[in-house]
Amino acid sequence: MPPKVLIVEDEEALTLLLRYNLEAEGYEVDSVARGDDAEIRLRESVPDLVLLDWMLPGLSGIELCRRIRMRPETERLPVIMLTARGEETERVRGLATGADDYVVKPFSVPELSARVRALLRRAKPDHVASLLKAGDISLDRETKRVHRGNREIRLGPTEFRLLEFLMQAPGRVFAREQLLDSVWGRDVYIDERTVDVHVGRLRKAMNRTREIDPIRTVRGAGYSFDETFAKQS
Repeated sequence: MPPKVLIVEDEEALTLLLRYNLEAEGYEVDSVARGDDAEIRLRESVPDLVLLDWMLPGLSGIELCRRIRMRPETERLPVIMLTARGEETERVRGLATGADDYVVKPFSVPELSARVRALLRRAKPDHVASLLKAGDISLDRETKRVHRGNREIRLGPTEFRLLEFLMQAPGRVFAREQLLDSVWGRDVYIDERTVDVHVGRLRKAMNRTREIDPIRTVRGAGYSFDETFAKQS
């Protein structure tokens, strides 16, 4: 079963962005916009992790976190606080209330995804795969190494993140803008053609003569990791 993440956030645009990226990584995602609704949802079903905004209508995130820690069913539930409050005293208050991690807005989506994986790995190590495999390609998130058959493939950090992101959702087509947001982060302002350059570098490193190219170009749309690759190899 995929890990279940509950997003408690009243900014609709941010909720959609988080849902899109978490689902692309294979998580099952639910969301609510009010703190009191989230408390009810948590009594109905306990997820594997909560992304919790500090400022919420109905019930504040800090109070909801306190209540989560008071209930035996949720006292060990991993919680990441999302907030615009960056002052040290506020961070200390959030962590003292029971949050496991603290992310200040605006944040990098890849960084948040890494924090989600790290927290889930500590809390429920069986829920987060450290090894992604497709055909003769294997990507190890722990060692940051990629192999194709018996051959180790040397990738730069950006190409590694790009391959990792695409392998998490085989067959799903990502526009260049989506890849920029997910791999480079929303706060990095670079041309979309940069994606083409790094895809080219990734292909050059991955593919030798007669080897099947796992990256599919969809004209006018973007790129995807070929969902038929595992069957072809």
